Amino acid sequence: MPYRWRKQTPEQREEWLARRKLLKRPWHRPPHFDQGNIHYHLSAACFEHRPHIGYSDDRLEEFSNRLLNVFPAPSAAWCVLPNHYHLLIRTPDVRTIVSQLGQLHGKTSFEWNGEEGLRGRQIWHSASDRGMQNSEHFWATVNYIHNNPVKHGYVDSWQDWPFSSAQDFLEAEGREGAVRLWKEYPVMDYGKGWDD
Repeated sequence: MPYRWRKQTPEQREEWLARRKLLKRPWHRPPHFDQGNIHYHLSAACFEHRPHIGYSDDRLEEFSNRLLNVFPAPSAAWCVLPNHYHLLIRTPDVRTIVSQLGQLHGKTSFEWNGEEGLRGRQIWHSASDRGMQNSEHFWATVNYIHNNPVKHGYVDSWQDWPFSSAQDFLEAEGREGAVRLWKEYPVMDYGKGWDD
């Protein structure tokens, strides 16, 4: 939304805000829904998609570890890229998880701005969550998350990106199982428009 917002006319912005107010939703970010103990696709991007996480490979690795330590149970799928991340986790309380992610964002913003001598710079742009509706949605999300480094041009093959659960997934499912799941639950236009 922040990228589309900048291209909108003042009238379009007023219309958008009026609609969000009418629906009792946060004005500038997606609402966080709590649907019970299900899998959620959580994602967050750096402000203006700048590569703050990817400042160095060490930062990518450290942030990946810190991100995974937020959750008591292992995630079903995850991927950290230089400017955003994706997680697929099971939780009965998505609001608490989003709050914990906010704390991690605050800590890393403070640390990274200190490391780079840029106090006050905005690092993160919120977090979003989507509850999985069914098994098809779940497996398409797993495929989307693991294929994300390919989609953004970081690697040619999804299993080559080191900052994801791709290798664990491949080990658990086997090559034939991974190929079967890819064919049965294709990504197609999943995520289209998210980077606007």
